[in-house]
Amino acid sequence: MEARASYKRNCELSQDMERPEGIVRVALGVEYSGADFFGFQRQTTTDNTVQGKLEKALSEIAREPISLVCAGRTDAGVHATEQIVHFDTVAVRPSKAWVLGVNTRLPDSVRVLWAKDVNLDFHARFGASSRSYRYIFYPASVRSAILGRQVTVTRKDLDFNRMAEASKHLVGRHDFTSFRSSRCQAHNPVRTVDSIEWRRHGSLVAMQIRANAFLHHMVRNIVGSLIEVGLGRYDDLWLKNVLAAKDRCQAGPTAPPCGLYLTEVQYPQAFQLPRLPVGPAFFVWDDHSAI
Repeated sequence: MEARASYKRNCELSQDMERPEGIVRVALGVEYSGADFFGFQRQTTTDNTVQGKLEKALSEIAREPISLVCAGRTDAGVHATEQIVHFDTVAVRPSKAWVLGVNTRLPDSVRVLWAKDVNLDFHARFGASSRSYRYIFYPASVRSAILGRQVTVTRKDLDFNRMAEASKHLVGRHDFTSFRSSRCQAHNPVRTVDSIEWRRHGSLVAMQIRANAFLHHMVRNIVGSLIEVGLGRYDDLWLKNVLAAKDRCQAGPTAPPCGLYLTEVQYPQAFQLPRLPVGPAFFVWDDHSAI
């Protein structure tokens, strides 16, 4: 929260400052399948991260080192249908170079969807007003050969109606300590969950959660606890008590990463970023199929 407040103050100051000569800030919308990567964030022990692949490809097009800032650092195995990133460069390139040119240098599981020059007061992380994730369940007795690494296979008798009812206790401004990873570095565990919605599409079920920001493993820990409710091990009030306990040990296990997607990041309209249909494309979000 302190970092966000500092960002807002810097934005106000930047209105009276001239743009540094030659510096361009570019925002990108990026889609990726996280199954083959060790998460989004660059690491010292491996170059097999989404950020590492993007920065290498962008640096080749810019002919200078590029460093990215992202809206949300997704874990290993987690996907994104529209991650938002930005970078600064002195290279002058048309938008299609940042899209088509970069994509020729990326693995098939990562794609730049769009590129746009933005003001220097745009910040992919601190400028976001909200973020949305979707978690896709596949209730089946046999793991799908096609969707195996894109959805989470669950027992067919999972009660999604009970899970949807229990999830209502999480909407609002709360201390989410019970649902944060022990490795979470956030100073403040309080987050505001704007909404949690559920939909069915064919044999698939999806939960969509929107919040101002998320803690490390927060969505997966929430889903893991909801699965406990869906299996009938606890009633829906148990989740409310877990939230109030502010104790990670009281919650359920961490759900697998393969069903989780970062689907949308919202920014003030003044930035005029492109708006794309919310994914993943194989799941049709229909209000008539609400749970």
